[in-house]
Amino acid sequence: MGMPVSRIDARAVIDENARLGDGVIVGPFAVIGPGVTIGDGTKIGPAAFIEKDTTIGKDCFVAHGAVVGSDPQDLKYNGERTLLTIGDRTTIREFATVNRAAGAGEATTIGNDVLIMAYVHIAHNCIIGDNVVIVNAVSLAGHVEVGECAIIGGVTPVHQFVRIGKYSFVGGASRISKDVPPYFKVAGIPTRPIEVNTVGLQRHGFSEEALSQLRQCYRLLYLSDLNTTQALSRIRAEMPTSEETKTLVAFVESSSRGILK
Repeated sequence: MGMPVSRIDARAVIDENARLGDGVIVGPFAVIGPGVTIGDGTKIGPAAFIEKDTTIGKDCFVAHGAVVGSDPQDLKYNGERTLLTIGDRTTIREFATVNRAAGAGEATTIGNDVLIMAYVHIAHNCIIGDNVVIVNAVSLAGHVEVGECAIIGGVTPVHQFVRIGKYSFVGGASRISKDVPPYFKVAGIPTRPIEVNTVGLQRHGFSEEALSQLRQCYRLLYLSDLNTTQALSRIRAEMPTSEETKTLVAFVESSSRGILK
């Protein structure tokens, strides 16, 4: 079989310096600007706008009205060339906005197999890991990092420079101003830790032993009278040195904003 044929609607506007792979579909009134590269099999919906200096991987979908690769909303931005990089099989739904980075040569980065739902905003210099789900109307401020397989519930604002750990779950309509540790679930207003993200971890094949260890870590961090430093010391002393406990301890120790408590 030959390579799939691209289908570009005659009403789309594509810059002469854009590069489109095989089998790309571009809908009517879409605009694809200079310095844009679109991978094989990706679909760009009607009236989507890929502004410039953006790389989109293979088999992605950018829906109607999404604005991708636009200038950062940062007063320090002065027109320097910056980037947006999106992996393979990622979906960006209707009217979502994803900004390029601020700072010459810097990049906003979105991984593979990410689902970004309608009206989400991802600001400059964010880093989104693989298999993340960001639900409708979430707003990520600049320099937010979201670890792999995390889920952020709808209508949640996330403060700049916050990190959301991998395999964590943020409930809808939360307000995130501190780091969310990996493997845990947080929710509510004010947002607070709830429990280990048991259902999510089970769906990703974590063992009962790993879940048991994470529950004990949660108890030490959140349900004891220990402060964070004391809790980490107890975890190191008492818990098996598993991949999950090492990841959790390293995340909390490296937190510049502090974790949700």
